Amino acid sequence: MQFIQQAPRHLFFTGKGGVGKTSIACATAVQFAAQGKRVLLVSTDPASNVGQVFGEQIGNRITAIAAVPNLFALEIDPQAAAQVYRDRIVGPARGVLPEDVVKGMEEQLSGACTTEIAAFDEFTALLIDSALTAAYDHIIFDTAPTGHTIRLLQLPGAWSGFLEEGKGDASCLGPLAGLEKQRAQYKAAVDALADPLSTRLVLVARAQRSALREVARTHEELAAIGISQQYLVINGVLPSHEAEHDELAAAIQRQEQAALAAMPDVLKALPPDQIPLKPFNLVGLDALRHLLVDSASAGAPAATELPAKLDAPDLASLVDDIAVDGHGLVMLMGKGGVGKTTLAAAVAVELAQRGLPVHLTTSDPAAHLAETLDGSLPNLTVSRIDPHEETERYRKRVMDTKGAKLDAEGRALLAEDLRSPCTEEIAVFQAFSRIIREAGRTFVVMDTAPTGHTLLLLDATGAYHREVTRQMGNTGVHYTTPMMQLQDPRQTKVLIVTLAETTPVLEAANLQSDLRRAGIEPWAWIVNNSVAAAHPQSPLLRQRAHNELREIDAVATHHARRFAVVPLLKHEPVGVDRLRDLAHH
Repeated sequence: MQFIQQAPRHLFFTGKGGVGKTSIACATAVQFAAQGKRVLLVSTDPASNVGQVFGEQIGNRITAIAAVPNLFALEIDPQAAAQVYRDRIVGPARGVLPEDVVKGMEEQLSGACTTEIAAFDEFTALLIDSALTAAYDHIIFDTAPTGHTIRLLQLPGAWSGFLEEGKGDASCLGPLAGLEKQRAQYKAAVDALADPLSTRLVLVARAQRSALREVARTHEELAAIGISQQYLVINGVLPSHEAEHDELAAAIQRQEQAALAAMPDVLKALPPDQIPLKPFNLVGLDALRHLLVDSASAGAPAATELPAKLDAPDLASLVDDIAVDGHGLVMLMGKGGVGKTTLAAAVAVELAQRGLPVHLTTSDPAAHLAETLDGSLPNLTVSRIDPHEETERYRKRVMDTKGAKLDAEGRALLAEDLRSPCTEEIAVFQAFSRIIREAGRTFVVMDTAPTGHTLLLLDATGAYHREVTRQMGNTGVHYTTPMMQLQDPRQTKVLIVTLAETTPVLEAANLQSDLRRAGIEPWAWIVNNSVAAAHPQSPLLRQRAHNELREIDAVATHHARRFAVVPLLKHEPVGVDRLRDLAHH
């Protein structure tokens, strides 16, 4: 593997949830320790199972791993770090500022940006030369901060007071209040990240078009702020010999090879590695020791018994219940790469096939799906919102209004704030809000929905919901804001999409908690691309299917009020016929 050859002191592993970055980081740490190097493994992954992997209670303290000489581990709890961080910033405002201002500060500090910055706050001390880290030859981090976070930490000027004075917008600047004291430490940490002799960044992805597009964006974002030494690892590639066993394996292999051939050019320039898909769960030392070696030496998977039929509802059974009302808003939510756009199209097709009027709207850049459906089915209309155009329009409006009242430094801070991921969610949702009103007379199926954090920000900085409420008062006039519509289960059904893997299920559960905090109760979960529901013959895929059963059971018994399982298809689900196949497994 190239990414571990002549490795510098710091290695960062980054990638979206479920691609295997934690497992690869752990396997790298074990390999370095076996070479006699003292290694510190630091995890900031909210789904971290480092302690489970090594059979140790680790937590937020450096712990020697008894089973692996020379290896030490530290699990930074991002949520706990974020809570400490919030208390430090909001505490002094309690009893001093009005309660609604304090609540606004708390909400501004409740999102993913705060969690990421709080975790970075904890591990910056590990990036600089100090007594804490002097004893280690390698420090391995899972997960890296985004380029957005690093850019924010590089910003000049005073952050504290910016939010309290009402200059910040509904985005990510709030997390930076009160960081001035640690600027010297942050500068040293950011300098270490940008030093190719000190730091290597390992981008982890799967052989899927969406995953490769996403990791290409990450590469460019981090390269733009000076992190030049980057490597690419494609994880979980199906071994070619598995294609001999069944049509599903052969189809997966064709799709993976097509995705790799169409890889963005910026990734083709990086040193690449491929890690074959393994039949086993990546828990335990034996599994980690086999992860980075040739699969042939790891032994063939044992024969696996699977149930003759997966006892789980299909997508069509969920649509049966949705169709009863004759109209309404159906929102599909989930992390990137779980298949929201495809499932939104499948739900829309299934409703339209029943003679119901449907408007499918998406902000996904892969518009080929919309093109396939457009005009191909009675009762179905398709629209696409361009996230870039909507975001630029939103940024200009904020800069022309709030920004007009600021000095040059304030405008620079606000402009950076508006480059955050939250800004796109807000801008796209405002565009969606124009379409939502149609749901009173037709079905509106919406893909890519904002998180509960973003919805609360829209409400708490409310400009819309709270202002309408204030203006209407006790006039007796009936009104419904977009937020009220989302919170009403009679008008809106939220479907959370996930995969039958540990990290995606945990991320979906976190999203559900986030939505509940915004007063939105998810209606159902969809487990997408299930190997178990596809009845594979390949020994490796049968073992993977067996591993999925535990996650599907967790969704059914612990997380979801109702659920459906959608199989992994042999062919890419584009076009009406294949989308119907997706609904009826």
